[in-house]
Amino acid sequence: MEENNQMSLTDQEKVRRDKLAKYKELGVDPFGHKFNRTHLISEARKLSEGKTNEQLEANPVYVTLAGRINAIRRMGKASFINIQDKTGKIQGYIGLGIVSEGEYNLFKLADIGDIIGMYGRLMLTRTGELTCRVEKYTHLTKSLRPFPEKYHGLTDVEERYRHRYVDLIVNENAKKNAIMRPKIIREIQKYCDNLGFIEVETSVLSPILGGANARPFITHHNTLDKDFYLRIATELPLKKLLVGGLERVYEIGRLFRNEGMDTTHNPEFTTIELYQAYGDLQDMREFAEGLIRTVAKNVTGSTTLTYDDKTIDVGKPFRWVSMAELVKEATGEDFTKEMSLDEAKAIAKKHNVPVDKLIVSPGQIMNLFFETFCEEKLIQPTFVHTYPIEVSPLTKKSKDPRFVERFELFIDGHEMANAYTELNDPIDQKERFVEQLKAKERGDDEANEMDLDFLEALEYGMPPAGGIGIGIDRLVMLMCNEKSIREVILFPTMKDRK
Repeated sequence: MEENNQMSLTDQEKVRRDKLAKYKELGVDPFGHKFNRTHLISEARKLSEGKTNEQLEANPVYVTLAGRINAIRRMGKASFINIQDKTGKIQGYIGLGIVSEGEYNLFKLADIGDIIGMYGRLMLTRTGELTCRVEKYTHLTKSLRPFPEKYHGLTDVEERYRHRYVDLIVNENAKKNAIMRPKIIREIQKYCDNLGFIEVETSVLSPILGGANARPFITHHNTLDKDFYLRIATELPLKKLLVGGLERVYEIGRLFRNEGMDTTHNPEFTTIELYQAYGDLQDMREFAEGLIRTVAKNVTGSTTLTYDDKTIDVGKPFRWVSMAELVKEATGEDFTKEMSLDEAKAIAKKHNVPVDKLIVSPGQIMNLFFETFCEEKLIQPTFVHTYPIEVSPLTKKSKDPRFVERFELFIDGHEMANAYTELNDPIDQKERFVEQLKAKERGDDEANEMDLDFLEALEYGMPPAGGIGIGIDRLVMLMCNEKSIREVILFPTMKDRK
């Protein structure tokens, strides 16, 4: 088996493996031990800021650094290397006579990709480059695989996502996104906490399909001999907490939907869902606008964002417009008028909008018109409100009972948030669930099931409330100017290699 593995190795991989014995001859573990680093590279740079080489010689600054080698320039008895850690890069100068002969021989075994430690004095070269004059060289970890040459984040995007660990090493943008994402989440938490919301955790496994219209992943619990769904939303358990008196709750967590993959969809993704007792849709509007504006300012330093070569201004008040108004602007058709399903189908036929068997109301056709003619044109932040009741089974009715108090927030044609004035009438809610069951019978795999436990909770009394869900991944895409969701998820779901 070992012989077969050796035959499959490239020449460079064989050379690196052959060096393992040489490390051991020198009494060095090729895969190292604990190392006491005193400074990150960024900290070393701050220590030398504004100083001349003469000042650094007169008042020596010593640092112990650790990182991965990304460049080597060997020149006989003196050489230069570049290492990088999570904060940046720095040059090291290694000279025989400054380090011992044994350490210099150890350095000769180094390859790009190895992880090393170096202790020495900071200095500036004649070209003014900050450099660590190495007085002690420590080998920490041997890299057995060479990195792709001229990587630039790998030319094959699919391979970048499959080898994210390599991507993070050599692609500064990937590292920037990885660091930016938790900063954004911390700002979201801070904003919610300051408004008196409590962060909670609810179960990922659910016996009932509910909280959103989506196709689920199904798993099986052996002890109970029962199927469960991976949650498609956190809505119903969070509303139960409103019944329990927590009043203001939110959860940031993973959801799972067994659906297609594209630049804005991954089968597992992260959202924040938040519920405010005694609130309504206008409170959620104020919350969403304030949150996005605050996060942008605190994370990027500006409320003007560049996204996909467009300038997105989250500092100005977001537009507030009904779905019916947008459809009328785009097509001239007014779906607020009373009309039969056949009349609505005739309007759809006139505009070449296909209608399938799952469409059973004019409101659903209006929603199709919005998706077809309006959605992608919403570049600047826009709240689209007043949705058809058929596509919003958990939402309180508007004055016109054909519609509900709901908005979705769109930026650059993509949905960023979804909010309701929450339905807290258990009788109305049961009727909506019944309609969802009928839709499921017609073949709608995304329809909600009847959640009897949730109905029981509502019967105890849930206060009037506003609720909202915001896609964390899409928000990070906006803040990082990334057009693919895979750029902001460290390990996105991938198709098998062919």
